[in-house]
Amino acid sequence: MPQTKHPHPLVKMALELGPIAVFFVTYSRSDIFTATAVFVPVVLASLAAGWALTRSLPRMAVVTAVVVTVFGGLTLWLQDATFIKMKPTIVNLIFAAMLGWGLLRGQSYIRYLMGDALSLTDEGWMAFTRRWALFFVFMAALNELVWRTQSEAFWVSFKTFGSPLISLAFIAAQTGLLRRHAAPEDKADDAPPQG
Repeated sequence: MPQTKHPHPLVKMALELGPIAVFFVTYSRSDIFTATAVFVPVVLASLAAGWALTRSLPRMAVVTAVVVTVFGGLTLWLQDATFIKMKPTIVNLIFAAMLGWGLLRGQSYIRYLMGDALSLTDEGWMAFTRRWALFFVFMAALNELVWRTQSEAFWVSFKTFGSPLISLAFIAAQTGLLRRHAAPEDKADDAPPQG
């Protein structure tokens, strides 16, 4: 079994945000169909580059790539931009459903994805998972609101800039929960030295 490697954080960010940036730049110079035609192979190339660097494929990235390919393909085949606009909704609802299914079974699927990066109590993992599930539902609803009520250009800008900024704000807002529910050994490490 190949050993998982961890790429430099800037490389990881480029692989995650690069396809969205390419979509935005292409759209600004052409139209949504050309941007979609470029976006799909760039997403797949990003996934392949991630595999080449780490020898692993994150489940969320795979789900996103599959939905992008299916909905991007439908957009181009039917020449209907509705499908690519609905892609973020579908991706977010899939993630929310996966996390919700885990919660119903008393499991935190976020823990399986991020257990190496975070050390939380069982209660903390469940609370963190609930928040992410609700956030994905919120992002799905927000995407629907934006693409159905705003112009196409506004939706593209929202997808490129608004969604990542909202996600960053949500992550930053979890700091209190992560501190409250840090595993006991981590809290001990943070305690000031006695003496």
